[in-house]
Amino acid sequence: MSATSATSEQQPKMAVLGGGAWGTALACVLAQKHAAVPLWAHEADTVRAINDSHENTPFLPGIKLADNIHATADLTDLRAAEIILMVVPAQFARPILADLAAINDHAMLVLCAKGIERDSLKLMSELAEEYIDKARLAVLSGPSFAADVARGLPTAVTMAAADATRGAWLASHIGAPHFRPYLSDDIIGAEIGGAIKNVLAIACGIVAGKRLGESARAALTARGFVEMSRLGAAFGAKPETLNGLSGLGDLILTCSSDTSRNFSLGRALGEGGQAADILSARRSVSEGAMSAAAIAALADKHKLDMPICRAVDNIVSGTVSVNAAIADLLARPIGQEN
Repeated sequence: MSATSATSEQQPKMAVLGGGAWGTALACVLAQKHAAVPLWAHEADTVRAINDSHENTPFLPGIKLADNIHATADLTDLRAAEIILMVVPAQFARPILADLAAINDHAMLVLCAKGIERDSLKLMSELAEEYIDKARLAVLSGPSFAADVARGLPTAVTMAAADATRGAWLASHIGAPHFRPYLSDDIIGAEIGGAIKNVLAIACGIVAGKRLGESARAALTARGFVEMSRLGAAFGAKPETLNGLSGLGDLILTCSSDTSRNFSLGRALGEGGQAADILSARRSVSEGAMSAAAIAALADKHKLDMPICRAVDNIVSGTVSVNAAIADLLARPIGQEN
């Protein structure tokens, strides 16, 4: 459906691509005002749980789902969708995008996963443009825990689309009284914040796990925001985007709570765990661990000083211990705050 449909009474056909916690939470939002919400999931047990018990027990237990949410493992069930919210983790997105492009050549695709593809160093919108016309792309990002959104607790996010009319149209059909999208035309800026905050959340989790104190966590969050701003500037992101919900807002949320998978990963690392062991025991993806190497590579490419992100990459990859990484950060020369 085109952006001119914004004035139409007809509701567009909606769908969610990705059956994890965040995809399920977004399906809960859509189900409040759309008659049918197909939810594609890769895992067969997720599909069965949602359809049989109306609960995503593997990824979002304890939250009952509306009857009009129907899970499917068949991508062709999204053929008729006019708006698709894509929540597939960044490192698994490429083949799904290729398959989706072959069956649906008209839907607006709202990218809701946060991360950078490690092999190509591409943001999700850059990756999606290989398969889908960029005029059909938008980004939804911001400070939002899946369980909060699914339970109907107040949440505000950024809806970024290059065309303002299309962005407003998308927001009108995705937003809800408790789920408030703020509009932006800065797709790249919205993605940069979402990708880097996951890496920084691991760093703040390490601070918590090592019991280094709230002062250290606040300092790390603030200096991490500087690193986010540096990479954002290299990509041409608008400062107001990084200062907003999808940048600073998301950073504050994920750097302060074990509800964040990335923060909890960092805490486990700070308590002495090994990244490979922690990640292998988890079913949900901790995207910061997957994107850390890509962000370090982008820092090299653009000649940017991003010591916190680089430290996280070194810790997750196992090349540097947590204690050595902390010592290296504290031994850095005193400099200007910029």
